[in-house]
Amino acid sequence: MVSPASREIKGGIPQSRTNLDKTIDTSFVGLTQVFAWGVLGVLVLISIPIILQAIPAIQEFGLGFIFDSAWDPVNSRYGAFPMIYGTLITSLIALLIAVPLGLGTAIFLSENFIPPQVRTALTFMVELLAAIPSVVYGLWGIFVLVPFLRPVQMFLFKTLGWIPIFSTPPAGPGTFPAGVVLAIMVLPIITVIARDSLASLPPELRQASLGLGATRWITIFRVLIPAAFSGIIGGVMLGLGRAMGETMAATMIIGNSNRFSPSLFAPGNTIASLLANQFPEASGLQISALMYAALVLFILTLIVNVLAQQIVNRVQSKYE
Repeated sequence: MVSPASREIKGGIPQSRTNLDKTIDTSFVGLTQVFAWGVLGVLVLISIPIILQAIPAIQEFGLGFIFDSAWDPVNSRYGAFPMIYGTLITSLIALLIAVPLGLGTAIFLSENFIPPQVRTALTFMVELLAAIPSVVYGLWGIFVLVPFLRPVQMFLFKTLGWIPIFSTPPAGPGTFPAGVVLAIMVLPIITVIARDSLASLPPELRQASLGLGATRWITIFRVLIPAAFSGIIGGVMLGLGRAMGETMAATMIIGNSNRFSPSLFAPGNTIASLLANQFPEASGLQISALMYAALVLFILTLIVNVLAQQIVNRVQSKYE
């Protein structure tokens, strides 16, 4: 039996725990486990209906669905390669633009290069980008971005047209403008998460690096960024998920062509845009083919996240 004296707090540290404390701790652990399994349950509830409805198309087309470029509802022939290519290439363009800009902005906002009042205002403006509806981005892309990018695209076509990705003249809506709009849409996600990751680092890291004679930029690139790498990669993956799953803005700008072309200036399509455009009027095998395409997008997202986790683990093990 625990004596009353053993329950006294000595030096501010409790000497024993009551049964109530143990019950609360056990209940909290159990509750968090329920929440964790609940997230997995939601994932299963989303994936099972998609898989079940995709089974007829899987049985009909097999893995050839991924590599076939034809999408012909009239003849019941379906292939998702142009949409898979469009999804991956627009997401890649978005990351190539947004990651350097987002990381640079995060460093600028977290390392006190400017007065606090200006930094707060800039942080608010970056976060405001995330609140703009995607349809507004789409309209802005059609009326502002596409005409603005046309001279750049024409220059690349005339000078580098022998390269397949620049092999067609710009036709207005296309893969490249869609990728640029997606970059602007994912920029606030990457910036905010990277900034929070850098700002949450212990100040002792900066002080120790500077105390050893490192410059400010060496401290940022050799100490702070590796220490916050997992959070930065998490922000990049969230941005990539947003880019791969974006529907409205991509649909309005990419051109919605189901024909494959490697050129960035040609009209293209993404899996999300395909689903949005054709699902309302789909029937029969076409519904199953669309569900198959949705399953492919689901698997692509899963693969990307697994690869990102592997990268994080390797970088963390390097600096341990």
